[in-house]
Amino acid sequence: MISPNDIKTKAERKYFSFLQDVVQAIPFSRIVIPGDKTYNKTSVGDFQTEILALVNQSKEKRGFGFTIDYQTIKTKSIGTQSLPTIIYFETEKDFLKFLGKEKEVDIFINDWQFIHSHFPELKDWIIKNPSKVIQHQGKWESIIKVCNYFKNYPKPNLYIRELPANVHTKFIESNQSIIAELLDVIIQNHINLNEREFEKRFNLKFREPLVRFKILDKEISQSFFSNLDDISIPVSQFESLKLPLKQVLIVENRTTLFTTLTLPKMDKTIAIFGQGNAVTNIQNAKWLSDITVLYWGDIDVHGFEMLSRIRKHFDHTQSVLMDKTTFDKYFDNDSGKPTTDTTTLNLTDNERELYNLLKTNNWRLEQEKIPFDYVNKHFDNE
Repeated sequence: MISPNDIKTKAERKYFSFLQDVVQAIPFSRIVIPGDKTYNKTSVGDFQTEILALVNQSKEKRGFGFTIDYQTIKTKSIGTQSLPTIIYFETEKDFLKFLGKEKEVDIFINDWQFIHSHFPELKDWIIKNPSKVIQHQGKWESIIKVCNYFKNYPKPNLYIRELPANVHTKFIESNQSIIAELLDVIIQNHINLNEREFEKRFNLKFREPLVRFKILDKEISQSFFSNLDDISIPVSQFESLKLPLKQVLIVENRTTLFTTLTLPKMDKTIAIFGQGNAVTNIQNAKWLSDITVLYWGDIDVHGFEMLSRIRKHFDHTQSVLMDKTTFDKYFDNDSGKPTTDTTTLNLTDNERELYNLLKTNNWRLEQEKIPFDYVNKHFDNE
């Protein structure tokens, strides 16, 4: 037979649709709880224990909660008994008091009406997301302040903590998810649909990633950077960089970046630290299209996959020290990390042949394992 705990679990599953009905002003109607109404047939005592547990938690005994309708039936095993035929909540009060949700619903009603009074266009969102309205109880005044600000200034071009929305400085950052859902409705004609990051989606300033590079030409270092040769600047500044360069060398490993200054003198050259995200950080630096772009990564599948991604934006990119001769000379039986990339790579025939060999055998040669004198000799001959 169904237990009081079973009834509560099933009633809680009805709570979401109840809240939706509240928002839509749909009058409460009796909530029926489906469940097993069979009984223990072994003895009258067992049957009475099951019935007593049910009755003690019912409206009949507690004055609220579920109501039980009975039907008198003559059974073969335990004689004539009154058996439960239907269990239901007759009134809204019965339902909410049984669940312990009366106060929560009062607050929910105040909150959804408050939200709707400021932004009627959010009604459909409220109907679909009543649990989120409850989840953010106590925050709605501040959330609406933020939404009102964006409604009036849909393209602020400020940092999050600069927004004069009259909420504490970390509030927006701490509640980005819910605010984003609302703004997607409220200012839908002003958002950047292809962006997922909050700042980019809603026209805010954001902390840009840095592009780190080393200057391999001392004259450029002296003339433009007061002899500094290890520079990090925001992506937007890198995109507008104007230096008398003829080539860049993109390297993936930090150790390799540190040792680039030991290379033979490389006129009008900088070395860029790729750090696995070179494509993302430099893809809009159009000036790279007019100079030589060299890529030096580990000789493994991921190194060649990065090379291919860079060529998507700069198809003239050349690989350096990523050839079969170098691999055969210094390979030390190291294993690589298997790839999940299934795209067709933009590689030369020789690169593709080496890539397939590395992929088949899960081999890897890291940049750091190639001796300096070999590297220097290669660039000295460039």
